[in-house]
Amino acid sequence: MTLNDSFNSYIEKSIVLNWHRDALTDYQGITLQYHDVARKIEKLHILFENSGVVAGDKIAICGRNSAHWAVAFLATLTYGAVSVPIQHEFNAEQIHNIVNHSEAKMLFVGDVVAKIIESDVMPELEGIVYIPDYSLMTSRSERLSFAREHLNELFGKKYPKAFRKEHVNYHKDSAEELALINYTSGTTGFSKGVMLPYRSLWSNLDFCMSAIGTHVAQGSNTLSILPMAHMYGMAIEFFFPFCHGCHLYFLTRLPSPAIIAQAFSDVHPAIVISVPLIVEKIIRKKVFPLIQNNRMKLLLNMPVINKKVKQKICEHVYNAFGGNAYEVVVGGAPLNQEIESFLKSIDFPITVGYGSTECAPLITFSDKNDFVSGSCGTPVSNMEVRIDSSDSENIPGEIVTRGMNVMLGYYKNPEATAEVLDSDGWFHTGDLGTMSRDGHVFIRGRIKNMLLGANGQNIYPEEIEDKLNSMPMINESIIVQKENKFIALVHPDYDEAHNMGFTNEDLESIMEQNRQDINSTLPAYSKLSAIRIHESEFEKTPKKSIKRYLYKDIP
Repeated sequence: MTLNDSFNSYIEKSIVLNWHRDALTDYQGITLQYHDVARKIEKLHILFENSGVVAGDKIAICGRNSAHWAVAFLATLTYGAVSVPIQHEFNAEQIHNIVNHSEAKMLFVGDVVAKIIESDVMPELEGIVYIPDYSLMTSRSERLSFAREHLNELFGKKYPKAFRKEHVNYHKDSAEELALINYTSGTTGFSKGVMLPYRSLWSNLDFCMSAIGTHVAQGSNTLSILPMAHMYGMAIEFFFPFCHGCHLYFLTRLPSPAIIAQAFSDVHPAIVISVPLIVEKIIRKKVFPLIQNNRMKLLLNMPVINKKVKQKICEHVYNAFGGNAYEVVVGGAPLNQEIESFLKSIDFPITVGYGSTECAPLITFSDKNDFVSGSCGTPVSNMEVRIDSSDSENIPGEIVTRGMNVMLGYYKNPEATAEVLDSDGWFHTGDLGTMSRDGHVFIRGRIKNMLLGANGQNIYPEEIEDKLNSMPMINESIIVQKENKFIALVHPDYDEAHNMGFTNEDLESIMEQNRQDINSTLPAYSKLSAIRIHESEFEKTPKKSIKRYLYKDIP
């Protein structure tokens, strides 16, 4: 790949090269082949053209992952319009704000989103298109209404002798041209619109093609679990496999652990892209119960057969992810250390990457063969990474990065842009980390999450939470500070408690024991003064990070 080629040319080439291959499947639903995708893209281009959309206009897309979502998104980019993917977890007010702020001319919506939005609150929209069948929900333009009503006729006129490979001819983008505006989930206030140029998309794709593509055969199956409106899911689970000629399966409904497990078993993906939460749930629910018994512990302590037992365990875990993956890539949040150590101990092909929406998203990544425990990889190609610290190996500092992946800035927000992009082009991530001599990056936590002990010591709540999450009956946790005291809010594993017949009083006793046990491992300045039970799951962002700001003021 060279940057002389436009990003859209890779979409074009993949469609032509894989014309009769399966491309996009809604899990347990429809399948589109690459030539079907091309026809649908062409029809949407005719719709755009006949309704007055021009290159550079914004088109928003909001809905759960699906084959038709993917087509609408590809049609937008390949037309030369600017795509505004909106996370379907956002509420109606957030969706309205983003559509209005981005000045979108058209909005594509999925079935769930269609029920909650109000077109009157988005006066600049010329039309709202229903993703499942591309019908018009709202039209404020006669041209748009006419084009949609006569779409098949217009298509037939343009291609009277059938639509063929040679008709696939897409917008030739340039490196600095704006490709999409991705609104971050943000933990506070109004989400910011990250302006990503085509070079950012190209550079991420280029890296994936060389780092992962060499291990994944064309035509292989992949499974899209992460929301495509989030850059991690979009770049690694969508752009890469589509441009590599893979067959993408989309989980079109909210993926429960049971559905994900079944999908792995049915699809046998050639690569697994995940957030830690999914991996942790599979290991804790499906694997640990089988190996944490006395017989298994005994076998694992026998040096002669220890290796064979570990191989069997690894096989079992591998099959839980479909039994065909080159590696399981975790990103979006840190992987629990107990889970990571277990997977490393059985030689499971796990690896961890790190990035941010502002880098579309990749900053660091390592192949499974170069994976170092606790690390999130080394800088990806086309990117430099530095730790702002007097001793970057031992003293945490802010992780800063610059290179081809970095955004143009935040849309209509120069103040926020200036806060994170300095005059030398370095993007300030807001994350704290260290870096080993050989370039492996280790994340300590978010700068804004860092707590100060009574005597000014820096305390990283993520490190304490990671330990807590491996303790009995704890599903997830968050550390909050009240004056000079540290309190852990924990959401217990109620399923397990129910199975064991534990009462609320039993859980309180277990949590007190957990508090004493964890305090014996913590320095005096970060010991927990209490563990409080939080009955419901913590609210999370689309990449499954807890929305900490919601729990800061717990009395």
